[in-house]
Amino acid sequence: MLWLRVVVIVSLIALNTLVHVPPLVLLALVKALLPFAGLRRWFNPLLTGLAESWIAVNSAMIGAFTRTDFQVDLPAGLQRDGHYLVLANHQSWVDIVVLQKVFNRRIPLLRFFLKRSLFWVPVLGLAWWALDFPFMGRYSRQQIARNPELGRRDMETTRKACAKFADIPVSVMNFVEGTRMTAAKHASQQSPYQHLLKPKSGGVAFVLDAMGSGLQSVIDVTLVYPAGRPSMIDLIGNRVPQVKVLVRQRPIPAELVDGDYQGDRQFRVRFQHWMNTLWEEKDQQISRLLQG
Repeated sequence: MLWLRVVVIVSLIALNTLVHVPPLVLLALVKALLPFAGLRRWFNPLLTGLAESWIAVNSAMIGAFTRTDFQVDLPAGLQRDGHYLVLANHQSWVDIVVLQKVFNRRIPLLRFFLKRSLFWVPVLGLAWWALDFPFMGRYSRQQIARNPELGRRDMETTRKACAKFADIPVSVMNFVEGTRMTAAKHASQQSPYQHLLKPKSGGVAFVLDAMGSGLQSVIDVTLVYPAGRPSMIDLIGNRVPQVKVLVRQRPIPAELVDGDYQGDRQFRVRFQHWMNTLWEEKDQQISRLLQG
């Protein structure tokens, strides 16, 4: 019965994708060919509307075919036409489904920084391109140390993406740990946090540097699965009894905007201290959510 359920739901999600993605890509191609920026901007709400419809149908199917209890604590005052930096811990691929379900049509469409290789994912890669998701090299610290040009390349990609985002309502999404949490990764990092990997500040700093005062605030998201970190099969197979999502809206410290994260060591230390403080609080929040 599990595999029958999975086959049926995955087939419906695939059908929903095939309904929404071709018009999405077609509109994006027309937009790309237009010579005037004003005309291109006219296509943005159409593209966003298709993406939100796609997400809404997928979320409705999760609600209809599973009994997962979503406990969501949202702050008042979130705006669909805002400009936000969304920071979250990363437990599972299920996180993306949860974030889309929680925030769809409450804040602007979430836009993720993706690995460049994901552009070649069938159908989805074109959809992400159509929605202006930035594709990054995602180089390691060791690779950048050997070839600093790689770091500059990713920073330039960030700047170009953020320049596009300045014209539209946007929620720039960042999984600050850079990878999904596992016990092995936690041990290899010797993470000082009980439930989290160490935060990586560079990507967040690049976005704040590129968008500056164009961002209203940080949306700080804490994701918890009391029954353990699930897979997508667990979610579709109705084996995730509960998801807890705690959302807090935080101001962006003025002293952390427009700094030189790579070149200014003192600024980098201040920025990392801010991120570490957020992560210490998030670790404590996860402990409370697991107990409650």
